[in-house]
Amino acid sequence: MNAAIRAVTRIAHAKNLQVIGFERGWEGLIQNNFQHLTPRSVGGIIQLGGTMLHTARCPEFKTEEGLKKAAKTLNSHKVDGLVVIGGDGSFKGALDLSKHCNTLMAGIPATIDNDVYGTDETIGFDTAVNTAVAEIDKIRDTAISHERIFIVEVMGRQRGFLALIVGITVGAEIILVPENQCNLDNVVTVLKENALKGKKAGIVVAAEGCGRVSEVEKAIEEQTGSEVRLTILGYVQRGGSPTARSRLLASLFAEKAIDVLCKAEGHKVVGLRNGEVSSIDLEQSCNGYKPIEPKLLKLADMLAT
Repeated sequence: MNAAIRAVTRIAHAKNLQVIGFERGWEGLIQNNFQHLTPRSVGGIIQLGGTMLHTARCPEFKTEEGLKKAAKTLNSHKVDGLVVIGGDGSFKGALDLSKHCNTLMAGIPATIDNDVYGTDETIGFDTAVNTAVAEIDKIRDTAISHERIFIVEVMGRQRGFLALIVGITVGAEIILVPENQCNLDNVVTVLKENALKGKKAGIVVAAEGCGRVSEVEKAIEEQTGSEVRLTILGYVQRGGSPTARSRLLASLFAEKAIDVLCKAEGHKVVGLRNGEVSSIDLEQSCNGYKPIEPKLLKLADMLAT
């Protein structure tokens, strides 16, 4: 997010626009906590993970009264355009807020879940993938040395984009995603077949939304006789220095966001579609559902043989 904040600020100033950043997301908007952003104040943050403006959950923003307070803050500062950096939850909040004020909304997708409708990729996704891959590569060394099976849980409470890409790129024998119901018999069968082929170690990558990792662990141990260990990567995936890919997307998305606001094209979400940076209506993004790629699931199965 820091890379996006930096890019938004500098591109806006290049167009002679003034920029203020509300601290802690919607909470700062409600409480009118903000700071003036200039090209110099956002210097030295492109390589930093997280957000210099900080972030927080804000239950009050989900209420009618909270939305009215946020709208009042925007009106008091005469904000013409609000850039919202986040995921589908943030964009739904922006859509609700847009009904209470005249400020134009521009969404920049930034979530490691990569589940925002209207973009093939979100800021932070590539960073989270590379972080998880680096950790699982180390775990595989241990798995091979000790001839064990490791179940590695990555983030993804509702969607399996992260687990799928991570699983493919670490050579996981099995990938479990929330979109497909976990079949314990299939998991055990695959690992037994791998053992017959001479495989004495393995990696199972599971999205946290599968919710059955303990059952999977028990079933594998009982039915294959293998030693199984569970590793939960947790919040390590959400931090760290952003990859070059994430920094580039942040800059490209910021440029497009400022462009749609300057052209007063309405409430939009910017994104990458078929290699091109474009935008779709905010409401369309909020109501759309981004499907997981069946071809990648099939590819993962073939690679695991």
